[in-house]
Amino acid sequence: MRYNIISLQVFVATAEEKNLKRAAERCHLAPSAVSKRLRSLEEQAGVPLLVRYPRGMGLTPAGESLLHHARQLFRAMQKMDDELSEYAQGVKGHVRVHAVISALSQLLPVDFARFMQRYPLIKLDIEECVGDAIVSALLDGRADVGIFMGQTHARGLQTFPYGVDELVLAVSKEHELADLPQVAFEDTLSYEFVGPHAGSSLNALMHQQAIAMGRRVIQRTHVSSFDCMARMVAQNLGVALLPRALLKSYTAYLELQCVPLIDAWARREIVVGVRNVESLSYAANALVEQLYASNITNTPTP
Repeated sequence: MRYNIISLQVFVATAEEKNLKRAAERCHLAPSAVSKRLRSLEEQAGVPLLVRYPRGMGLTPAGESLLHHARQLFRAMQKMDDELSEYAQGVKGHVRVHAVISALSQLLPVDFARFMQRYPLIKLDIEECVGDAIVSALLDGRADVGIFMGQTHARGLQTFPYGVDELVLAVSKEHELADLPQVAFEDTLSYEFVGPHAGSSLNALMHQQAIAMGRRVIQRTHVSSFDCMARMVAQNLGVALLPRALLKSYTAYLELQCVPLIDAWARREIVVGVRNVESLSYAANALVEQLYASNITNTPTP
């Protein structure tokens, strides 16, 4: 690389301070040394980078471009330094994961366990969020990897298939729909529902489908977890849409019946999302690769 790192640091300091003397103090250099490095940088670039004013300095369009790329370079170097420091301390990085409850309740625990067995020194920070919040966290840099439903608007993200979540109708064994081999969602809308919390993708999906049919969901209550939903349905306080794999575990100890839905939308794709796969740390990239590889086993044949 023909550009000197120290000269780029001097340039960034000058651009941000807009003053040669303050930039020199910030870089612990003499003003003459700063001036010399800036002139050398302009000679290398082949274009003026700075505009000299009587009481300060500004940037030319070429200087603005160099400032943008220099800042990106220093952020990447800081990230590299941080990651290498973690290796030196015996911690091979950490990954911030945000996921929807449906994935956390079914597929992710097994894949996380496999990942941590393979990479015992990588730390996973796992947070449950709704789909839109996961997208925002990825875009803002508050999360490295997100797992959410495929119908979530993943504006500007890269996504990869991860698995399938099949929704079924959960009813108590005393309910009049309990003996049906299957049911259409439209035929359930005459009954009261126990629903998920209002901000969830499942809640949005239920109401969107009902509106498309010219109907509405009769919702007795919102609860914050699938476990609470299952327990309330078992007491015949309403019906609910729940993931099939999860409902199977509840039927082992609750008086619940699973009734398949015939609607195509009840089979939902789960995706892994990242802001830019090329900018992921080694640890985050390793997790994405494992989740993507799990797609084959996590996607049953319809």
